[in-house]
Amino acid sequence: MLEVKNLVKSFGKTEVLKGISFSIKKGDVLSIIGSSGGGKTTLLRCLNFLEFAESGTIAVNGNVIYDGKEKDKMSDQYIREMRLHFGLVFQSFNLFPQYTVLKNITLAPTLLKTDTPENIEKKALELIEKVGLSSKINNYPCELSGGQQQRVAIARALALNPEILCFDEPTSALDPELTGEVLKVIKQLADQDMTLVIVTHEMSFAKEVSDYIIFMDNGVIAEQGTPQEVFEHPKSERLHAFLQNYQS
Repeated sequence: MLEVKNLVKSFGKTEVLKGISFSIKKGDVLSIIGSSGGGKTTLLRCLNFLEFAESGTIAVNGNVIYDGKEKDKMSDQYIREMRLHFGLVFQSFNLFPQYTVLKNITLAPTLLKTDTPENIEKKALELIEKVGLSSKINNYPCELSGGQQQRVAIARALALNPEILCFDEPTSALDPELTGEVLKVIKQLADQDMTLVIVTHEMSFAKEVSDYIIFMDNGVIAEQGTPQEVFEHPKSERLHAFLQNYQS
């Protein structure tokens, strides 16, 4: 479903992605782990057309939707359309503070006219129920806990029917007791065969929910494999040391 080939991205003279390649099938859950500064968030931002790699390609369902050599030829309209393949849930929620829970979720589909207003609201209400927030429909973000805000953010991302849903450290801004409620929603999505790409520091969660793990280090994929291969039989000293830090 998703194939990434040789993505290279620099900021100034600093090369952040140094030829990233991987592929996942429909319904797979891919977790990306690694130390801060390794390029994980930049990779997600490139997938979501928030950053643009200098070279490399991104293909969805066999169609190349991004080619670094052609990036200067992409129109704003094209970028907007290609973004719809992906949803992105940020670590800091990024909800609109002036809008209620319901309006946060219906805003983008309404602006993009993806359906009738009635159907958009009906789907939003279903998503709000799915993430367990039916009693908070008319609340504003400031009236919600961090875990509730992140669940609204997940519902908002789902409202545009993305083929691939990306999470950028979805629990890093949450207290430990709120982390579980967000991970539970993500696990439900995984159980429903949603295709997920998750950047996470929650190692036990990644081990439980993922079909495949990528360990990024200093802009490259240093190791990859099934959860069992990566967590129980790390090949490199770097991955071994990284996992030891999380277990200590």
